[in-house]
Amino acid sequence: MKMKITYSLLIVIGFMSFQAQGQQVQDFYYIIDKVSEERIEKDIRILANFGTRHTLSDTLSERRGIGAARRWIFNEFQSIAKECDGCIEVSYQKNYQEPDGRRIVKPVWINNVVAVQKGTKYPNRYIIMSGDIDSRISDPTNYTDDSPGANDNASGMAGTIEVARVLSKYRFENSIIYTGLAGEEQGLFGGAGLAKHAQEQGWEIIGILNNDMIGNITGVDGVIDNRSFRIFSEPTPANESELARKSRRFYGGEVDGISRQLARYIHKTVQTYMPEMNPMMIYRLDRFGRGGHHRPFNDIGFAGIRIMEAHENYTQQHQDIRTEDGIAFGDVIEAVNFGYAKKLTAVNAINLAALAWAPPGVEELAIGGIVEAFAKFKWKQAPGDAIAGYKIYWRDTTSPTWDQSRFVGNVTEATLKGIVIDNFFFGLSTVGKNGVESPIVFPNKILRD
Repeated sequence: MKMKITYSLLIVIGFMSFQAQGQQVQDFYYIIDKVSEERIEKDIRILANFGTRHTLSDTLSERRGIGAARRWIFNEFQSIAKECDGCIEVSYQKNYQEPDGRRIVKPVWINNVVAVQKGTKYPNRYIIMSGDIDSRISDPTNYTDDSPGANDNASGMAGTIEVARVLSKYRFENSIIYTGLAGEEQGLFGGAGLAKHAQEQGWEIIGILNNDMIGNITGVDGVIDNRSFRIFSEPTPANESELARKSRRFYGGEVDGISRQLARYIHKTVQTYMPEMNPMMIYRLDRFGRGGHHRPFNDIGFAGIRIMEAHENYTQQHQDIRTEDGIAFGDVIEAVNFGYAKKLTAVNAINLAALAWAPPGVEELAIGGIVEAFAKFKWKQAPGDAIAGYKIYWRDTTSPTWDQSRFVGNVTEATLKGIVIDNFFFGLSTVGKNGVESPIVFPNKILRD
């Protein structure tokens, strides 16, 4: 009789788990469907019509300049908060900048708009989506002439607002921050200020998804592509210890830092729920010699990546509005593809949701199996009571993605027999009872018998 009860309970638990996972899957498709191209287009047009959003531009006008733009963004987040009965808290995060002799030619307050949707279980764990408020033209110190910044970066800012509209209808275990960062074109000052603030407040950052230019499909190289996009990520943390650097010479992990795992997570989520899209993982912090607002977070050890279009058109970036030799220069509305901006906004929405629903990853993962015909693992239990178990991943050392996996249950150690440790890289994810996984953790300790 006892065996029958136990077996029945297992069936009930398994059925409930299957139902929970099925519901979560449907939620992801529902989230994709709810992203509105019309709202994104409307918001991009509004932002571009502020004339200029240069960091040093007018802050008093109600219709022109960065002051009017950031107040409009603030009010949009406030409207979303009202719709969800106050589930989002909106504030400014401010940083004062003296002239630097380069792009800050007068004293200025860098004002970020920060909208926080608090998690129900882990309120101090944050996943961040950012867009940039500011814009510029050819001269980075020209803060008076028209600089609509339709694609760079009204597209990313509009996408961030739209994701807040969609995800505010849900409740998540982890917190989400939707933010508009200023000062990007002058030297990444907004991101640096918020990253420092996060560090001072002791926030546990799951990762930052920086969206910078998500609306162009026609590249300067002549390629037209409305399905591909790039995910930029650095290989290892910039502030890692000397011991960690030296250990990689013997154990590997040159391309397995926390930002690279975040990039792989996004890649996998998109291939699962948006298979029509082509996510391109770029093994580089950012474009060659250029930067974005995820970098200040990376600088102090937080995971962060950049999501952007695959084919840039440099005639529409940082350009005075003009026509030369039959070529139209300028970052104007006419060059934005709103349907594509919708797709990349949906990419962000499902990944923010997945990360916000996911349980915490393990903090310590030890690996062993030197001169053995197996790989052994041991880890500390991740916090929380909604964990179904753990999944070991492995891949060829030359593969960019985690290609094989095995669910090992709710245990704290496991052995993969017949798999030689020398030939693969390994990682571990925490699997929630809702079926959603944490980002994969690369081994950070050596298991010695």
